[in-house]
Amino acid sequence: MIQETVGTLLFFVLFFGIGFILNMLIKTTWMPTWLYVFIVIPLAVWYFWDSTIHVGENLTRFAVIGMFPILAGIGGALTSGWAIRALRRGGYKMF
Repeated sequence: MIQETVGTLLFFVLFFGIGFILNMLIKTTWMPTWLYVFIVIPLAVWYFWDSTIHVGENLTRFAVIGMFPILAGIGGALTSGWAIRALRRGGYKMF
């Protein structure tokens, strides 16, 4: 349980940081969120997918507790977009 909590917090902070830096460098707001949804999540599912067992068994391997880091990553990417947008509205031109 402690490992899951720490992992979830790490995913949030990691994807917030990556998203914030990408937003500053590329001058886009929601690109890190789309990258996470279309690249990171499918790669994670592909990595853990076992082709020798049935599809239903593969899907049950992704338990509810395993979804928390995925949701935290999406939350971090969305929060980074929100933070950049708030800074731009606040008049910070470098963001």
